[in-house]
Amino acid sequence: MLELGALIAGPFAGQLLGDYGADVVKVEPPGAGDPMRHWGVLHQGESLWWPTIGRNKRSVCIDVRTAAGQDLIRRLAANVDIVTENFRPGRMSEWGLDYASLSAANPALILAHVSGFGQTGPRAADAGFGSIGEAMGGLRYTTGSPDRPPSRYGVSLGDALTSLFTVVGVLAALNEVRKTGHGQEVDIAIYEAVAALMESTMADYEVAGVIRERAGSVLPGVAPSNVYAAADGVGVLIAANADAVFSRLCDVMGRPELARDDRYATHRARASHQEELDRLIEEWTVTLDGEELLARLNDGGVPAGRIFTAADMVCDPHYIARDMVLRLATHQGWTLPMTGIVPKFSVTPGVVRTTGAPLGAHTAEVLTELADVDAEELEGLEAKGVIAVTQ
Repeated sequence: MLELGALIAGPFAGQLLGDYGADVVKVEPPGAGDPMRHWGVLHQGESLWWPTIGRNKRSVCIDVRTAAGQDLIRRLAANVDIVTENFRPGRMSEWGLDYASLSAANPALILAHVSGFGQTGPRAADAGFGSIGEAMGGLRYTTGSPDRPPSRYGVSLGDALTSLFTVVGVLAALNEVRKTGHGQEVDIAIYEAVAALMESTMADYEVAGVIRERAGSVLPGVAPSNVYAAADGVGVLIAANADAVFSRLCDVMGRPELARDDRYATHRARASHQEELDRLIEEWTVTLDGEELLARLNDGGVPAGRIFTAADMVCDPHYIARDMVLRLATHQGWTLPMTGIVPKFSVTPGVVRTTGAPLGAHTAEVLTELADVDAEELEGLEAKGVIAVTQ
């Protein structure tokens, strides 16, 4: 797989496919490389994010804005299954790297385009980051407290969703290659990846005249499902909105009569009395410490979980038992934790073979292996600044 582009939307898809076993060749510009090498929290001048989003990738430095660099991309594309890119629509065609050009020597090639607004439509040429996709996809409007402006998530959710749909699209296209031998283009727009998760909001508006609003920590009409305070200040999310689960919660609370109360006995009844039901539940939760509260809920078959931070994740027994905290050495010599592989496979479990590589560490290796570049040509390309062999 050949990964072109930078930042998160697109490269996170490369991280995931690399986790599943793909040989990911990441093309970066000579010099600074992918900005993700320098984003986020830094340690000794290096990004703590890069070892994860760059894992399982070979780093190749090519200046794709040069004719010689574009020729190298065509030669590489002739020998890979997948190319992903997240340049502004039209840029690949300007460089002679459109699908027709790349697939001429490789009809089974899959070319995945990641962009803010897709490859077609009136806004196709506009710049679009994940935050814009979250806004136009409807996510931002529904996020936050009702008495405040729309909020954002603490992570780059729009970019991550786009990468997930990129993986889905690429795998579906690979299945078509298996059946027909022919590849295709896959067009993933950030705003569409977000909009695809917006449930029935379009129908709610057009058919019933209802626009879903911000509701803070609750989902209107679904109760009880909220974060409740424990005696020690811990926040515990309890999701007991199904009738049978609510009945179990009432038993755990020592209030079985609530499950038979007409105000709470059904899903619709609980929705109509959501605030008062939340008050009743929290009057009980604040009498118990967080650990005891969780133990009682778990023993009673009520879905519940403490609100976690990274400090909780890295030492949680369930995270650790499921290999969701991997501690790996980086090329700088640090050992740091990163999230494990999702999903879990019974036969092909996946593995993190390497953390994010030094910039240009595999330029010579990959160009020799996949583009048939000999030592003399390598030397000439490096001398012209088209490639960087090691930095």
